Amino acid sequence: MIVFDEDAPNGAEASQSVVSNTEAGIASITLNRPHRLNAFTAEMRERYLAALAAADRDPAVRAIVVTGAGRAFSAGADLAALDGLDAATLRQREAEQEFAFDMAMRLRTPLVAAVNGPAAGIGMAHALFADVRLASDTATFTTAFARLGLTAEGGIAWLLARQVGTGSALDLLYSSRTVDSAEALRIGLVQRVVPAADLGDVARAYAADLVAGTSAWSLAQMREQVYSSWSQTWDDAYATSRELVFESLDRPEFADRLARRRAPG
Repeated sequence: MIVFDEDAPNGAEASQSVVSNTEAGIASITLNRPHRLNAFTAEMRERYLAALAAADRDPAVRAIVVTGAGRAFSAGADLAALDGLDAATLRQREAEQEFAFDMAMRLRTPLVAAVNGPAAGIGMAHALFADVRLASDTATFTTAFARLGLTAEGGIAWLLARQVGTGSALDLLYSSRTVDSAEALRIGLVQRVVPAADLGDVARAYAADLVAGTSAWSLAQMREQVYSSWSQTWDDAYATSRELVFESLDRPEFADRLARRRAPG
């Protein structure tokens, strides 16, 4: 992780460390500590996980977009949050926290990360938790853990191996080298790269298309199918897909959308 030790500009900033709003079916969540490159504190992490959970529970929300304020997505963990941290303290914090760290992997709502700048350490892990990553041409990625004598935190080894392959995952973890947006696209770390000035609009347009053009039930089931298939045999995955097809044929979404496609004009 990359960490920072600058003083906060004022004591009230923690209450605004995560900003969330919902409009037209899209929950937009912004990591909002730009003076620290959106580095996470324990409180900020809880606020982010709570925002994800609230968006996922909201029946009006059909897609979630997360990004960072300022010039970074998230630079990892904040140095001040690590003072006095040891294994016992971390275990206690995790036992007391309301939401699981991997909340993003437990959603039923599509999660899109608009990676607007550096994503490092645990900040990179949060980007990888998203279903789809859209990156600005100024985005960079680094795991950074090995350089601090840490291991692959936040499930990032599991995520990387499945998203970019074993060799690339180990390269990124071993070397902690910085990957630019072009390489991230080439190895499959992100799905699209756009000019920095356009990233917000592109991410919202992507989410808006999901809201307007797809079935929320279908997306939730397909999300579950993809992630479950990583630990299933082919026979189990195929059997699940057949049963879901049978179920979908009897649901109102299918009849309604088929009728729309058949309607003249």
